[in-house]
Amino acid sequence: MSFLIVLAALCFLMFVAYRGYSVILFAPVAALGAVLLTDPALVAPMFTGLFMDKMVGFLKLYFPVFLLGAVFGKLIEISGFSKAIVAATIRLVGPQRAILSIVLVCALLTYGGVSLFVVVFAVYPFAAELFRQNAIPKRLIPGTIALGAFTFTMDALPGTPQIQNIIPTSFFGTTAWAAPVLGTLGSVLILGLGMAYLEWRRRVALRANEGYAGDAELRNEPARFEDGRLPHPMLAIAPLLVVGVVNFALTRWIPGWYGESASFAPSAIGTPAPVVQEVAKVAAIWAVLGALLAGIACVLACAWRVVFARFAEGSRQAVGGALLAAMNTASEYGFGAVVAALPGFLVVARALERIPDPLVNQAVSVTALAGITGSASGGLGIALAAMGQSFIANAQAAGIPMEVLHRVASMASGGMDTLPHNGAVITLLAVTGLSHRQSYRDIFAITLIKTLAVFAVIGIYGVTGWV
Repeated sequence: MSFLIVLAALCFLMFVAYRGYSVILFAPVAALGAVLLTDPALVAPMFTGLFMDKMVGFLKLYFPVFLLGAVFGKLIEISGFSKAIVAATIRLVGPQRAILSIVLVCALLTYGGVSLFVVVFAVYPFAAELFRQNAIPKRLIPGTIALGAFTFTMDALPGTPQIQNIIPTSFFGTTAWAAPVLGTLGSVLILGLGMAYLEWRRRVALRANEGYAGDAELRNEPARFEDGRLPHPMLAIAPLLVVGVVNFALTRWIPGWYGESASFAPSAIGTPAPVVQEVAKVAAIWAVLGALLAGIACVLACAWRVVFARFAEGSRQAVGGALLAAMNTASEYGFGAVVAALPGFLVVARALERIPDPLVNQAVSVTALAGITGSASGGLGIALAAMGQSFIANAQAAGIPMEVLHRVASMASGGMDTLPHNGAVITLLAVTGLSHRQSYRDIFAITLIKTLAVFAVIGIYGVTGWV
């Protein structure tokens, strides 16, 4: 019975998310509903002492990353740099390679620190124009953007500043550059298989003479792209390079500057206890924050006049988007913490513990929770908070480096997360004016490919020992 209560809470949250209701509102409803059916007396203590505690703890660590990432992405957009990058990539790759062009643009923007949601809005108009010119069905646009933005540059490529690659650092004491060989190989596998699938879908549509519109009514069509006066591509890409270089440098310099911990005595009446911060748990977060600040400063320096004219409106939009994304994820994190404290979760945990291989155990646990919550970062946070110590103990017993544990956890979070109720998927389909029926098949194929890549990376490590 206890397991059925947990399952019902998870199904309820998936249903309301799929129907478009706010996870911020319904995550606590689902969690506390499960508590009510388990032990009514614990509803209030669980809400205050566990749900809110975990939700606020998540925001304390990661909200600055959401905020600066959203601001940086918005500045890249309003400065015209994103348009310049897209136009240059199309010229370089060739307009006839529309799918590859859009995938590369999405990958470049995402790896440069631009939010996944911002990438969707920024790239869609160019994708629509390219697909129209090359008579590629519009229904393939969501799968193409998903491959470029929601997969290897989100969690596999070493150094990516996306939150899915940052969360494991505070649990394993690693950096965003963990397991570079495995991450790179996983990225190549995802990109190769994903492109092969999308090109196969394009050729099938070409043989059927389907065309851009197909047999569906076009909705949310963007204005035609006009290649007017744009910044030079090298100037446009400079902030992205700055983010990558500064992130890499700070990742190595911060531990040397601060050592294992940093402490200070607050200036207050009396003799307050000193504040002690363990640097290993936050060094990667500090590095990403510093890198994003440097990227923002670079955009401002390179395009001050253009940015200043729209900065007030753009920054408000960025802050609103960051608050919504962070609160959605934090609410799911609190939900997971409550579910993990219920007796029914022990049934799930014990079943997962029977998987003997530590890396497979972690991968299945993380990707399952990411799929259930419809959030890569939410599922990853829940899994590591509930089972992180068990993952670490099993890995240490098997002699597996923490870097490998980090990379597998990060990639697994981006496995089954893009199920139909995923917020990014819903946003992507809404922006492109398409439905799940029209385009989710291709998104799901990409989901299967990136999930397969996690286990391929585990196999590569088992055979070669590469990190």
